[in-house]
Amino acid sequence: MRWSRRKFFTLKNQAIQSERTMTYRLYNRTGSGGFVVEAALALAEAPFELVALDSKPGTPLPDSFRETNPWGQVPTLVLPDGSIMTETAAILIHLAACHPGKSLAPAPGTSAHAAFLRWIVFTNVNVYEAVLRVAYPHRFTSDPNATEATRTAAVTRMGEALGVLENAFGPGPFLLGDALGVVDVYIAMLCIWFRGDIEAPRLEGLTEGVRQNSIVGPIWRRHFGDR
Repeated sequence: MRWSRRKFFTLKNQAIQSERTMTYRLYNRTGSGGFVVEAALALAEAPFELVALDSKPGTPLPDSFRETNPWGQVPTLVLPDGSIMTETAAILIHLAACHPGKSLAPAPGTSAHAAFLRWIVFTNVNVYEAVLRVAYPHRFTSDPNATEATRTAAVTRMGEALGVLENAFGPGPFLLGDALGVVDVYIAMLCIWFRGDIEAPRLEGLTEGVRQNSIVGPIWRRHFGDR
């Protein structure tokens, strides 16, 4: 069966258009990392159902949730076609691609988009991972005497990674320029989880810009209050 290039892109565009108009389902719990996915869906003006799981961050999710996500973590996003996405950075990249007119990220193929991919993956691998080591040290060491050392090393590493982001800013108030994007919302969330002390005025400004955004701000306050 032969596919023309035009037919391929027609089907791809039809799939993206369908995803823009149908409903997502987001599984999350208040105060968890799914905040940034909820914010991205709101910025995209995408209809979605929020399923709030009745548990606190840092505690196990119900075993029954593993039927939805075998890894037992949030956020978990059910796409309009019923398929399931996990991994925060991957979800954000996908939503930005499905809603290109909402400026969640720079246009693909540009150097700005390359920077977006670079920093969202950097943030996920180095900053979010350090947050998990602080919250769940037992996942990273089998030595019960190493719990606090694991947490201390994670805080140090997170501070170093945030320092790299602080120095990566261009001329705008946000990481990639003047416009708020999902990478900024992601970074702001992680900044308030940092337990160390660094000089990062640009990250502080970015975080305040996210807090004050008319769309993201109310979601922020529901998840994090005045933090």
